[in-house]
Amino acid sequence: MRIALFVAALVALALAGYLAITGFFLAHSVSAILRVVTVGGELAAADKPADPLAFGYRGDPQAALSLPFQTVPIETPLGTAEAWLVPAAGTETGRAIYVHGIGGAREDGYRVLQLLRKAGWSVLMITYRNDAGAPADPGGRYGFGLSEWPDLQAAVTYLAPEETSPGLLVFADAMGAAILGQFLAQSPIAGRVKAVALDSPALSFRSVIGDLAARSGKPLSGAIALVARLLVPWQTGLDLSRAEVSEVFRAFPGPLFIAQGTGDRLVPAAPSKTLAIARTAPTVTLWTGADHLGSFAEDPAAYAKTFAGFLAGLPK
Repeated sequence: MRIALFVAALVALALAGYLAITGFFLAHSVSAILRVVTVGGELAAADKPADPLAFGYRGDPQAALSLPFQTVPIETPLGTAEAWLVPAAGTETGRAIYVHGIGGAREDGYRVLQLLRKAGWSVLMITYRNDAGAPADPGGRYGFGLSEWPDLQAAVTYLAPEETSPGLLVFADAMGAAILGQFLAQSPIAGRVKAVALDSPALSFRSVIGDLAARSGKPLSGAIALVARLLVPWQTGLDLSRAEVSEVFRAFPGPLFIAQGTGDRLVPAAPSKTLAIARTAPTVTLWTGADHLGSFAEDPAAYAKTFAGFLAGLPK
C-alpha cells in the first residue's frame, strides 16, 4: 500500500512538474508575442514586398496605389497618432475605419481600401499605440485590445464627432478585432459604429492560447494551456482573461462580415464559425482554406464579390 502511494505521489509530482514547465514555456512564448520589441524587430528585419496588396508592404496610398489622401492627427490618450484619410472614389456613401492586427500596419488594409473606395466609402487608416507614427505604450506590450481600444475611440470621435454623425463601418484584422470588441464593450460612443467587418478575427485569448498548445503536439495540451493562462498575467501584467469578445460581436445589432481561413495557424477558425452561427443580426461570411489573413490572396475575386455584396446590403 505504501509503495503504491509512493508511486502515485511520484507520478503526481512528475505530472505537476511537466505541466508547470510546459505551461511556463508556452506562457513565455505568448508573452514574447505581445512584446513590442520582439514583434517589431522581426517585422523590421523581414524583406518588404513590392506588391501593395501583400502583407508587409510599406508606403502611403499615393505611392502604393496612386490614391489621393490626407495625413491627419488623431488625439489619443497617449498623444497624437497619425492616420491616413483616403476619400471615396466619387460621391461618398459612407465612412469606414481600418484597424490592423498585432505588429502590422495601416498598409495591410490596402486589399480592402480599393473595395471600399469603389463602393463609395471614405476610409480612415489608423495607427494605434506602439505603431510607427503613434505613441509607444508605457508597458512596451500589445494588450490584445485591452489597452488599445481608447485609440480606436479617438479615431471614431474624429470621423464621427457627434451622436448625429453618419454611422461608421469598422474593418478590423486579427487583433484589430479584439481592439474593436473592447471598444464596442466599453466605449460610451460605441453606438456610432453601425457595421463591422472582420478578417481572421482574434475573438478569444483563451482559444488562441489553447490552439497554440494543441499545435505544439505535447500531451495534455488542454492542461498546458490552462497553466499558461494562469502564468501569462504574471509575465505580462495583463489580465487577458478579459480578452474575450465573441459575445460582444454576437450581440452587435448591426450587419457583420467575417472572412476566415480554416488553415489559420495564428487564430483558430472555430470561434468565428461559432459566432456566425450564434448571430441573429445580418451576417455575411466567407470561409476559405487560407492561412492567417490569407482569404483575399487565396481568391481575390470571391473575396471582392462577397465583401461588395455585404457593402451593398448596408443601410444607406
